[in-house]
Amino acid sequence: MKDEFEVVVNLHMHTRYSDGSGAHKDIAAAALRAGLDVVIVTDHNVLAQGFEGYYKAKTKKTLLLVGEEIHDQARNPQKNHLLVFGAGRELAVYADNPQRLIDQAREAGGLSFLAHPDDPAAPAFGEPDISWEDWSVRNYTGIELWNALSELKTVVPTKLHGLFYAFFPALVARQPIPATLQRWDELLSQGGRVAAIGGSDAHALLLSLGPLRRVIYPYEFHFRTVNTHVLLPEPLSGDVNADKKLIYEALAAGRCFIGYDLPASTRGFRFTGQGMEKTAVMGDEISAKNGVTLQAKLPLPAEIRLLKDGREIQTWRNKTSCAYIATAPGVYRIEAYRRYLGRRRGWIYSNPIYVRG
Repeated sequence: MKDEFEVVVNLHMHTRYSDGSGAHKDIAAAALRAGLDVVIVTDHNVLAQGFEGYYKAKTKKTLLLVGEEIHDQARNPQKNHLLVFGAGRELAVYADNPQRLIDQAREAGGLSFLAHPDDPAAPAFGEPDISWEDWSVRNYTGIELWNALSELKTVVPTKLHGLFYAFFPALVARQPIPATLQRWDELLSQGGRVAAIGGSDAHALLLSLGPLRRVIYPYEFHFRTVNTHVLLPEPLSGDVNADKKLIYEALAAGRCFIGYDLPASTRGFRFTGQGMEKTAVMGDEISAKNGVTLQAKLPLPAEIRLLKDGREIQTWRNKTSCAYIATAPGVYRIEAYRRYLGRRRGWIYSNPIYVRG
C-alpha cells in the first residue's frame, strides 16, 4: 500500500469535563488557528458524547474526535493511564485492571496506548509520579512516546521555574524522556509491534504565584508543538465516520511519525524501505532477503540518525535525505534533530520498519 496523504493530529487533551480549562469548541477553535487537521480529546474517565465532527472557520476545517484517558481513581497515586480511541463506549468501569481494560478496548474495536510511560513527580506543584507501572500487560496498540506535559514536569523543580516556563514555553521541549525511548526500543526488540504516538496532554492550566497568573501551555501553543503526523491511503473525505476509521486504522498500524513542529514544520517527512518484492512504509514488515534499501526524506536539513534495535548505526548531518542498505533483520527507525533557541532538539521520531529474517 502506498501512503500519500498526510494529516497532522494533536491528541491527548482535556476539557472541563475532567481537569482542563476549556470546552470542546475552544479546542476546535485553537486547532483551526494552529492549522491542525485533527484533534482527539481524551478526558479522564469520561467519554463525552455529542462533540465529534468537523469544525469550520472560513476556508479551514478540523476534525474533532473524542477518546478517553482511563485510570483507576481509587488508586494512590493514580498510575497506569491508558489512552483509548475508537472504542465507542465507556470503559472506565474496567480501570482497576489494566489488562482487562486493554482487552475490553480491543474487543470493542478500539485502540489502546500506554499514556506518559514516564511521568515524574513535580513536588513544587503537588504533582505525584504517575508513570505506567504494569509492564506485564500485552495486546495494547502502542505507547505515547513523547508527552509534552510530562516533559514539562522534568524542568520545574520550583514554582519559579514553572513561572519562567509559563512565560517562555518554547524553551521546554527537547525530546521524549530518554527512559521512555529506551523502554520503547526494549519492547520492539522483544519481537512485538508497538506503535508510537506523541501527545500534548493539553490542559490549558492556570498557574498562580502571588499576583501573577498565567495559563501554562494554552491549547493553541500545544497544537503547534508535539504532533502525530498520520499517513493515509486516501485523503479525508469530510465524512466523519469514514475519516475516523481511516485515521484509527493508520494509528493502529503505526503509519505515523512524531513531529515537533515548533522549530519547523515536519510535514513531508517519509521513511520507506524498498525490497525485492515490495515497498514498506512505517509500520510495515518486509523481508531482509537480498537487502532492503531504507530511505528517509525530510522537509529541511537536519541531523538524521538511523537506529537498528535501539542502537544508532549511522548518522548524517545537515541532510534532507539519506539511504542505507539493510541486510540484517531488525527494527529500523529514524530520529532527526535540529537546533532551535540555542539547543539541539528532537524534531522527528519515526515509527519503525520491521525487517524480518
